Amino acid sequence: MSAPDALGMDRVLVPDGVLPQAAHRLDARSAIRAGEVAIAVDYLNLDSASMRDLLAHNGDDPERVKAEVRAIVAERGKMTNPRTGSGGMLVGTIIGAGPGGERTDLAVGDRVATLISLTATPLALDDGLDAWDGRSEIVPARGFAIVPSARTLCRLPEDVPIQTALSILDVCGAPAHVARLAERPMIAGRVQRMLLLGGGKSAVLASAAARRLGIGTICAVPSEAEAERLRALDLFDDVVVADATRPGTVRRAVLDAGDLPDLTLVCVNAPGCEHAALVSTRSGGAVVYFSMATSFTAVALGAEALCLDVDLYVGTGYVPGHAELALDLFRRDHRVRAFFERTPTTSPNRNLEHA
Repeated sequence: MSAPDALGMDRVLVPDGVLPQAAHRLDARSAIRAGEVAIAVDYLNLDSASMRDLLAHNGDDPERVKAEVRAIVAERGKMTNPRTGSGGMLVGTIIGAGPGGERTDLAVGDRVATLISLTATPLALDDGLDAWDGRSEIVPARGFAIVPSARTLCRLPEDVPIQTALSILDVCGAPAHVARLAERPMIAGRVQRMLLLGGGKSAVLASAAARRLGIGTICAVPSEAEAERLRALDLFDDVVVADATRPGTVRRAVLDAGDLPDLTLVCVNAPGCEHAALVSTRSGGAVVYFSMATSFTAVALGAEALCLDVDLYVGTGYVPGHAELALDLFRRDHRVRAFFERTPTTSPNRNLEHA
């Protein structure tokens, strides 16, 4: 038996020599190999940017959305939105593990969530997605998936409803990034104030993590109705109304509410929000782009053109301990719990929405 391929490259069909996330097609059908874990799929959780794009691209027709998702998975052996390049994650039941793929705290029959993107997860669907409404980010599905290592899995908590756990784990990297950066001295000093562009799942968890550490938070959302809803839940220290695609508007709104923040987290699932974060962050501070709709070319060239001295971070979904932190915030912060219990899992509309 060969050594386990922890990178998952044994599953890459086309092109040869690349990692699974960059592959055009993965092998989801052949027998389980050393180090791998097989999962019977119950739900997919499409990321917010991808779901927004799928609806827009398919004329808001749920049947066309379902057909496109089926076609993508059939062609590519994984779920990768061809326009956003993003995927999501999934929930299912462990049905087998290859030699070296076992974990002492997990066993066949356990319900788990994947902590790696669907863009890197070999996936096969065995149904027509008939139980899905074609609008919700959470997709009931029947099929199976392969992960290259058991360390990419999280046991589903028994005290959190499955769909709520899916929503939390889908964005659990956001609060972990905040907690990590809060401990790092920046040129501007320790983080004392943080701006969230967007008021959705990742912003709420990130704000809860920041406030736990004594960091003040301000949130910018595009409508007064959304602002009032968030103010009523007391999820942020301040909420302002500003269109994240208009940098000057965001900067003015933030300054009207106080000083520029030391740290900004971008959680908007639409493109064109890169520069608002740059101009609304204190010199010597940092910006985390946690949105899959981000153009990193726009980020780099925008910062250069404006001669801005800020640290720029890619908000990857993985930080050690991220799942545990996010679930702990849900359990211990009644405001976070209220948000997730009141937030539907239906897809975003055509206005700017947030991951």
